[in-house]
Amino acid sequence: MIRKLLGATLALGLTTLPALAEYPEKEIQGIIQWGAGGSTDTVMRAVTPHAEKALGGSIVMQNVTGGVGAIALNQVVNGDADGYQILFGAENPLLYKVMGLGDKDYNDFTPINVLARGVPILVARPDAPFNTYPEMIAYINAHPRDVKFGSTGPGGLPSVVTAMINQKTPIDVTFVPYDGDGPALTALQGGAIDVMPAVLGAAIEGIKGGTMKTIALFDVEASEALPEAPTIVSTNPEFGALLPWGPFFGVFVKKGTPDDVVAKLTAAYAEGAKADDFKALMDGRGFKMMNISGAEAQAFLAKWQSTTAWLVQDAGLTKASPADFGIPKP
Repeated sequence: MIRKLLGATLALGLTTLPALAEYPEKEIQGIIQWGAGGSTDTVMRAVTPHAEKALGGSIVMQNVTGGVGAIALNQVVNGDADGYQILFGAENPLLYKVMGLGDKDYNDFTPINVLARGVPILVARPDAPFNTYPEMIAYINAHPRDVKFGSTGPGGLPSVVTAMINQKTPIDVTFVPYDGDGPALTALQGGAIDVMPAVLGAAIEGIKGGTMKTIALFDVEASEALPEAPTIVSTNPEFGALLPWGPFFGVFVKKGTPDDVVAKLTAAYAEGAKADDFKALMDGRGFKMMNISGAEAQAFLAKWQSTTAWLVQDAGLTKASPADFGIPKP
């Protein structure tokens, strides 16, 4: 009898054990590398609500600025690999090692989704004394260090575009640093700087609104979102060897995050990137949709790092050679 009662009790206990909690069982922190209003912030705040619905969880987004995005990256890489901290980033970390900004990059993460890539554009304040790229170069040559270029620090899009410019048409300008392209473009519109290399998506509204003007689109073909913008190759075909190139926007988790968590996040963001309003936003701002993950995303990141790291190395902007970190030449 005792054995029967014990067996019944054990059986009852086994059937009433709580099921293991499924991810996500609590809020997820979404860490955005850049400040409010910039390209990365805009893209991530647009896609994440759709991903939340697909995931069935809540993602609390926070802007963590500084260190050309390194402070945000280190916050996530130093946390637990459990999927409860997501890094919303741009391209900068792939240059941290060669720029001496840190010893961590996206090789320490698993890509959840590389959502889209942007097209660089060079914009100027509306009353700048030049309207085209050749006119800008002529003015800079005649007025060394008078022209103020906005910058987001070494490793950012402006530094890479500037490396391209210096490789093909060397310039002597004054650089003014800002914490992201959002603040830099605001400064441009206020007249604090003269020129800013930016991503088309962050500048297009200002261009259409007349608060800044296009100098050149850094691509080999015109943009459907801004067809009147002249491409750099239309006046300076020598840039064609470096293009197309562009920044990108990605969602990452720390390497070592459980496979099932990675799979759920990957599926959620893949679904979110398909949302009509998100795609319309990307198209309207000149971003080119990618929506890639897994091996495809890893191959894209490796190629981007190789191409860009060696570009800035050849421009003399690095503190260490890409070869020191096993980054192959393209």
